[in-house]
Amino acid sequence: MIFEARMPIVLVVEPALRSANNGFVLISAALVLMMTPALALFYAGFVRSRNVLNTMVMSFSAMALVSVLWVLFGYSLAFSPGYGSLAPFIGGLQWAGLSNWSAPYGNGSLSHGANALFQTSFAIITPALISGAVVERMHFRAWMLFLLLWSTFIYIPLAHMVWGPGGFLGADGLGAMDFAGGLVVELASGVGAAVAALLVGRRRSLKTGQAAPPHNVPFILLGAGLLWFGWFGFNGGSGLVAGNLASLACLTTNTAGAAAALGWMLLETWQRGNPTAVGVATGAVAGLVAITPAAGYVSPLAAVLIGFAAAIVCSSALQLKNRWRLDDSLDVLPVHGVAGLLGTLLTGVFALKSLNPAGADGLLAGQPGQLWIQLKAAGFTILFVAVGTTVILQLIRLVMPLRVNDIQEQQGLDINAHGEEAYNTEFTG
Repeated sequence: MIFEARMPIVLVVEPALRSANNGFVLISAALVLMMTPALALFYAGFVRSRNVLNTMVMSFSAMALVSVLWVLFGYSLAFSPGYGSLAPFIGGLQWAGLSNWSAPYGNGSLSHGANALFQTSFAIITPALISGAVVERMHFRAWMLFLLLWSTFIYIPLAHMVWGPGGFLGADGLGAMDFAGGLVVELASGVGAAVAALLVGRRRSLKTGQAAPPHNVPFILLGAGLLWFGWFGFNGGSGLVAGNLASLACLTTNTAGAAAALGWMLLETWQRGNPTAVGVATGAVAGLVAITPAAGYVSPLAAVLIGFAAAIVCSSALQLKNRWRLDDSLDVLPVHGVAGLLGTLLTGVFALKSLNPAGADGLLAGQPGQLWIQLKAAGFTILFVAVGTTVILQLIRLVMPLRVNDIQEQQGLDINAHGEEAYNTEFTG
């Protein structure tokens, strides 16, 4: 009788659990998808008014192209089991067209459809981040081809190596921990951005010594605020379950972002005498980036330390970038690449298996080996992305120019690439 009484409970709970997880991950996917328009707004505030639309369309174009690519073959190559000796580096095509969208994913508590949509939003924002390094001078047709090639040959294999079954860098391989994209999203986009900035070249205005201040600081603040909001889905949803792990990831995410924003304000007050709005926004993003690989593995107190460390390290990296005269226009390398590297390494310092049994203990829990694993994974990611991005851009250069000519750059890319302007100041009444 006891067995008979318990059986209906099991049958009812499992579908309910899957529905709850699916709903949670779908909401998280929507939050992460919103981050790309938020990024467009954030980036648009930094550029000059004649390049606002082009800057925003570079992000929106990623939403269009990558969404289709992900359905056709991206999700399958990233998350399906691979074939033979290639399995640690790339998946197969058995799920092409998302033919498996209704099938259970992992342990069955989630559907492939929900996971695929969630992962689509990550695949979109990663190359969109790179656009910040080449705004105001990259040819739009070259950008679209870059989106296609970089997503296919850099992002998809890296996502498989870190998160896919049997991946070379992840739990089934090297053992690196990357909860929500410190390697796959942040470090990869930062390195890709640095290479792109070098190969596309510096803006004409910087060559002639002209200043290029942000044209709309409120855009920057609003974009950063929306990114902060979306990061609850970015990190909170990465455990793919609605439960304590999501709560931990959301709590550490908010804490690190707040600590970094506060730390950046204090640094600017000490260095300049007063904090800037741009600095507060930049600090918050740096902290959110740094906690991304660690969000589901570390304590809230560790998140405070990671946030303050991000403010110090990324502020220094930004100053160093300026000293080196690298025209990474919107600081993708110092804010995303460096913070992603920092967070990846600090995951190997602060991680606690007691918080997440799927993870591992870090240096402070008596396991220095995990820090070494994180360092090796980061080194491989830097090399893979740097070489791959260089090859892709050089191939594109063979068939079309990477950047617009000097006259088009001076006139602005809005009118030359899209035939329209963000701000119509002409009186038409």
